[in-house]
Amino acid sequence: MKFKKTLVCLALSIPASPALAAQFDASLKAQLSQLAQRLEQLEADNRTLQTRLAEVEQHEEKEAMAARLEDLEIELLTLRRQARTIEAVEGISVGAAMTMVAQTALAGETDAADSQLNYRADVSVTLPGGEIGDAEGRLFVHFRLGQGQGLALSSPGFSSTPNSTAFESEGDDAAAVLAQAWYQLDVPLEGAPKGASRHLEVNFGKIDPFVFFDQNAIADDESTRFLNNAFVHNPLLDSGGAVGVDAYGFTPGARLAYHADGASGDWWRASLGAFGAGEGASFGNSFSRPFLVAQLENGRQFNGLAGNYRLYAWTNGSATPYSNAAASDTERQSGWGLSADQQITETATVFARYGQATQGSVRFDQAITAGVELSGAAWGREKDRLGIAGGWLRASKDFEADAPVLDADGVDGPDFGYAPSGAEYLAELYYAWQVNEHLELTPDLQWIARPGADGAAEDITVVGLRATMGF
Repeated sequence: MKFKKTLVCLALSIPASPALAAQFDASLKAQLSQLAQRLEQLEADNRTLQTRLAEVEQHEEKEAMAARLEDLEIELLTLRRQARTIEAVEGISVGAAMTMVAQTALAGETDAADSQLNYRADVSVTLPGGEIGDAEGRLFVHFRLGQGQGLALSSPGFSSTPNSTAFESEGDDAAAVLAQAWYQLDVPLEGAPKGASRHLEVNFGKIDPFVFFDQNAIADDESTRFLNNAFVHNPLLDSGGAVGVDAYGFTPGARLAYHADGASGDWWRASLGAFGAGEGASFGNSFSRPFLVAQLENGRQFNGLAGNYRLYAWTNGSATPYSNAAASDTERQSGWGLSADQQITETATVFARYGQATQGSVRFDQAITAGVELSGAAWGREKDRLGIAGGWLRASKDFEADAPVLDADGVDGPDFGYAPSGAEYLAELYYAWQVNEHLELTPDLQWIARPGADGAAEDITVVGLRATMGF
């Protein structure tokens, strides 16, 4: 703007005479030259300024980039530390649960009080067990403690107890017991068909044999499903004593299994197990006369409904005749059984077990148990469950003949002192109410007719309430 004003002023001041015009031209040229020089200098200064501004911006960008890189390095180091932490705990799982049961006998005779309260707490940890080539191992450790022996029935029933959660250690009844501690190695096998997989499973340590044999989807956990021992495992094995475990239900042993997964989602497994029995269950002469068991099992779906089928056979060289506490001798007992569970609708699953003794002196030589579990989704309570089961335990012919007079220890007369005939009948009904994520309350009703196959014995009715807290 100043340059334009100068030009206008110069134009207005141009003189009319030639001499003055020449003088004016010279002056004008000088001023224009000065203005051109000033303009050139300004442009040079502007270029210098732009260069310096670009250098400043570039420097600031470098500083910002350096700061960002430093932040990224810090984040990367943090992620690496987290990755190492995750890697350290990967494969570790911890479970804890506590079960409390209160029961009372509404009918029938009990050995002590008509009511009984007990609790049991379980803590289990699974740890990575390392690798051997492609094989992966894991270690399972299980601690258990509890108090209260549960409701004791005076009638010598075939079902050992209406409360399978009862647990109490010897000596200090509140002390924890190392219930299980076993190692498993999974060995993958090559040559499986497309979409399928096969592997070997090897276990050894202190084990609950029922973790790997005679399993059942809806009838194998007394803390969440049926309480009566006859509906938790095959009655011949557990209530009848053929399994030969220690007083807490555990024993040292080993297992080898072949597992194959089919392309359609079906699977099957063949297992062999050898466990300490009798004195061997307490780590004395563990495998001189062990409990041996073999099982074939298959899992499949029918119209999208899952089912599991298991067939097994056993022999125990350290069994006690008639599972008689007064007897000091041992014998071999053998038998076979099956366990099946099948989902029949989206909200209903049925189960059945059968057992038959083929060798040895046993109180009952055949057992049938069956039942159904209904999901609460059918009545708008998706997490609730309703279960009902019935059982038939038939007295063996030998026991019918020996029970009236058998006196194994020669003290205080006959050990059983009654004349069994026919069978014992059982039934159980429960409703599991899921209060919240961690608490479940289960009212339970049991009925035992002709306990011990004694036609003269009074029927037994037991009502109870179970509270299960799991984390």
